[in-house]
Amino acid sequence: MKSKTLAAWLAFIGGPLGLHRFYLHGLGDWIGWLLPVPTALGLYGLQRVQELGQDDQLSWLLIPLLGFTISGCALRAILYGLTPADAWNARYNPGANANAETGRTHWGTVFAIALSLMLGATVLMASLAYSFQHYFEYQIEEARKISQ
Repeated sequence: MKSKTLAAWLAFIGGPLGLHRFYLHGLGDWIGWLLPVPTALGLYGLQRVQELGQDDQLSWLLIPLLGFTISGCALRAILYGLTPADAWNARYNPGANANAETGRTHWGTVFAIALSLMLGATVLMASLAYSFQHYFEYQIEEARKISQ
C-alpha cells in the first residue's frame, strides 16, 4: 500500500534524489535514477561559484538545473497531495478499496503541499532571476566588446 502523504513528503524532501519515484515505482524506475544527475550538476555549479566567483559562465548554466529540479519535485509533491483518494488508490494501490486510508488527505499531506508550494515557487523564481541576470550581463559585456 502506497501512502499519498508519504509520497508527497518524499517528493518534497528527497525528490531531487528520486526517492519518491523509488517509493512508488521501485528501484527499476529509470527516471528515479536520472533525477540525481541535474541535482549533482547544480551542486557542482554552486561549488564553482564558491571557488571561481559569480562571473563563472558555466555556473550560471548549472545552478538553475538544481533549482528547476527542486521546483519540479515540489510540483510533483503538490500533484501527489491533490490527487483524489479514489484516483490515487486506483493507480498506486490497485487491489485496495477506492477510499482506502492510504489515499486520503491528512494534515500531513496539507503541510507537504503548502511547504512544497512555498519552497518550489521561491526556488523557481530565484533560479530564473539568477540565470537571466547573468545571461543579460554576459550579453551586455559582449555588446561592449563589439562596440569597441
